[in-house]
Parts: sequence; C-alpha cells; structure tokens
Amino acid sequence: MNAPPTAPRLQLLGITKRYPAVVANSGVSLTVMPGEIHAVLGENGAGKSTLMKIIYASVKPDEGEMLLDNRQVNLRNPQEARALGISMVFQHFSLFDTLTVAENVWLGLDKSTRLAEVTRRIVATASEYGLDIDPARPVHTLSVGEMQRVEIIRALLTNPRLLILDEPTSVLTPQAVEKLFVVLRKLAAEGCSILYISHKLHEIRALCSACTVLRGGKVTGVCDPREESNASLSRLMIGAEPAALEHRASTVGPAVLRVQGLALARQDQFGVDLSGVSLAVRAGEVVGIAGVSGNGQKELLHALSGEDTRAEPAMVQIAELPAGRYPPGRRRALGLHFVPEERLGRGAVPTMSLAHNLLLTRTDAVGRGGWLRMRRLEAQAADIIARFGVKAGGPWAAARSLSGGNLQKFIVGREIDANPKLLLVSQPTWGVDVGAAAQIRGEILALRDAGCAVLVVSEEIDELFEVCDRLHVIAKGQLSPSVDRADATVEQIGQWMSGLWNAEGGGGMSAAPGRPRQAAASGDGAVHEVTSVGAP
Repeated sequence: MNAPPTAPRLQLLGITKRYPAVVANSGVSLTVMPGEIHAVLGENGAGKSTLMKIIYASVKPDEGEMLLDNRQVNLRNPQEARALGISMVFQHFSLFDTLTVAENVWLGLDKSTRLAEVTRRIVATASEYGLDIDPARPVHTLSVGEMQRVEIIRALLTNPRLLILDEPTSVLTPQAVEKLFVVLRKLAAEGCSILYISHKLHEIRALCSACTVLRGGKVTGVCDPREESNASLSRLMIGAEPAALEHRASTVGPAVLRVQGLALARQDQFGVDLSGVSLAVRAGEVVGIAGVSGNGQKELLHALSGEDTRAEPAMVQIAELPAGRYPPGRRRALGLHFVPEERLGRGAVPTMSLAHNLLLTRTDAVGRGGWLRMRRLEAQAADIIARFGVKAGGPWAAARSLSGGNLQKFIVGREIDANPKLLLVSQPTWGVDVGAAAQIRGEILALRDAGCAVLVVSEEIDELFEVCDRLHVIAKGQLSPSVDRADATVEQIGQWMSGLWNAEGGGGMSAAPGRPRQAAASGDGAVHEVTSVGAP
C-alpha cells in the first residue's frame, strides 16, 4: 500500500506586492516541502527579500494567498509567524545595538523563559553548531560576522518548522559556512523546511535540492540546482553568464599607503589590540587582507580611514605624508576613499536620498559658500546608478528603499567614481549577485590598472584570489607577511587565518618575516560603531 503524499509545508499562490516606484513581486507562486532546502535565486532587486518578508509577515502582500501545511493563513505580524514555527534571518540585521546578545535573543522568544535560561541555551546552541558567541557582549561591540551568528542562533532557538535565511553566509568564512551547512542539513533531516537565499551559486548547488528563480519580481524557472552548473544558474538568473575577469600585469608605482609598526590599544573591552602592523600598498596594485571576522579588521580600517586618529603620525603614511592623526576629510583630500563593511548607518544614511548620500564623501556638487548645486548632484547620482546598474527609484530614492545588493553597488560606485588615488574596501561584494560581483571586481581591477592603490579586506578567500596581487592575513590584531597571489594557496591562507603563518619556521605569529611571535587562535570581536564615514 502506497503512503499518502506529503502535504507541502509552504505554498504561495499569486503573491503580488507593489510599491510606488516598483512592483517587487508579481504573481509569485512557490511550493516548499517538509525537510526541503529550497533556494530562491535572483539578481539584486529581483524581489527575493520582499517575498521572504511577506512569508514572515513583516510585509503584507497586495494580492495572493499563503498556505502553511495545507491551511490558509493570514498572518498579521512576525510574532504570529513565529508562533506557527516560521523564523527568519534577515540580510540586514534586526538587532538592538545597546542590548546584549542574550537580551536580543530573548526579545524573540517566549517571555516566560528567564534570561538566565536563554543565556544557557545560547551557549549550548553556539557550541553545538560551531557559532561561538559571548551572550554577555553588547551588540555594538560585535563585528558584522558575529552579528550574523547572533541572528542565526536566535532563529535556531525558536525550533522552527520553516526557516528563512536571507544571505546567511555573506560575511561568514568558508570554515563557518561548512559548519552552518552541517546545521542546516541536520535541521532538514529533522523535518524543518528551509528557504535559502544566496548569490553564491556553488553554495546553492551543494546545499539545496530545489530552486525557484526570480527575475524582475516574477518566477522565471524552477530547477534542481544539483543538476545545474554555475553557468546555467547564472543564465537562469540574469539571462547571461558574467564576463570573465581579465587580471593583467600592471606597472607598480611608489607606495601610496605605508603602515609601519602600527600599535593601538583596543578602545573597548571586547575589541582587539593592533600590534606591530606593517604593510604597503603601491600605486597600480591590489593588496588583500584575509581573516576571520573580529580579528582586528575594523580597528585597522578605522586607523587607516581616519575614524581612529590615535596612531602616531608616522605609523600611517599617505602619499609619503605622516597621516596617523589626520581626520577623514584631510585624508580624502590626499585621495583616500573608503567603502565600509556596514552599508546602512556607516556607508549610507538610511533616510537620506542617494543623491544626498553622495555628500558624505564627495564635495563635487558643493559650490561657493557651501551652496549645493542640486542639478549636478542629481546628475552625479544618476550617472552612478546607470554605470553600476543600480535598481532604484531614481537619484532621490531613499537609501533604505534599495535592496542590500543595490545599495552596495551604489556605495562602491560612489567611491570608485571619485577617481581615488587610494581606495580602502571592506567586503566589496557583500550581498550582491554574481553579475554585480563580477562588475565590482572588474571596476576594482580597472582602478588598479589606472594607477590607483587598492586595499581590499574580505572574508571571501576566492574573491581575494580573484582581484589581489598580494595577500596578507590578520589574526588577533597582527598581520602576516605578504605573499604574492601566484605563490599562495587557499589551504595556506586558511592555515594563516589561525595565526600560523610562521609555522614552518617555528609555529608562531609574526608581524614581519624573522620576527616570530607566539601563535594565537582567532575569534575576538571588534568594536562596532554606527557613524557616518563622512564626518570630518
């Protein structure tokens, strides 16, 4: 006797959501079975995040219906969704900066549970799934990667029947991604259904058994990603394969940025001390820094960008000038531009228009006496939108109205369009689709070929190998020697991320060859500040 067919865990029928400037979803239908890991694939602005928010009841659809376990539901808010076993990890984190990790997690749980019990469960879950985090730490002290862990742990503690993950690995290291996949496969084996959004096609092919493709807010295909290639998934998603990068040899000029023996004590008890950091970035080259999130990347970038001006002047030299005490505005006058890892709050002011966000780091449209040339400002924003393929409601659209990937494209475009002499970029392709990632990496290489010095900080090793000429690794606030990309391997960089870059010569960390230090494991957090990078 045949077993009765299993009812779908989730069914969406004709879901439509309209906004004044765009139709985010148009007649979308989707079916997810129990225990299925189902990918939702599409380029930036295809409507993926809006659809997930509709399922989670943080956005209400204009048309269509939703069935959960064959029963129609009309959810009014996320609390009702959680009560039915739906949990979501957002691409843009929904955490309160001033509360601790445990308090943030507690907010999403049954209030009859004591905070002490929540703390215990966080520790147990973090240990079980390899997502270590200190429940007592305030969220504002966490790096972006650590915030991602908090969101995932919070979702897991609700014991979900349907788990929605929106770009969950965008700021996780390859090792952490593998651990997360073990978690997700275990959850699926226990019957939990998972909706998984990612632009990393190899992840979707390795993890998911079904895939729905969105383009322009409409479903354009359903497939089994295990039977597809990266190229065929790209064609389904954007209608073409991304152009291959051309990494040509370039003429390297003098050092535009030179860091010598940079040592800074942490500004926060959860921060990381920088110790003896030395590096140089020359005109016409891209230098990369790899590392596990929270090992001093933020502290280093703050010291280089001018957000932290405590360094001795000669420790940070820009264009051969001692700039360690220079504020951001003075460093920009020397040609330095900076793309921070956090888009909303530091890279852009959410409530301001794209045009006005240009003023954070650009003064091209400021006339005599400080008057704004509005037409010029609008034209500049429109040019960036067109050049980088940003999907937005025009130059005057609010930054928060854009999808994460489209806002990333605009911020990167804003700094590249300024023709910098020195560009600092943190997580350049966080949350962008494969086509946009290829374009951003191509623009970085074009800048390099034009003589710009570029420093890229990324947790994606593959990305660093794709765009960099030389690589460093940061661990526990110390920087490895540089290694030419042609001489490096993924395995070597992975080992160095644990601080073992001098292992063959004695097993210790060293800020420079011949100066061994004691090896140390990675994992400390970095200070998290929500400020405008445009502050002088």
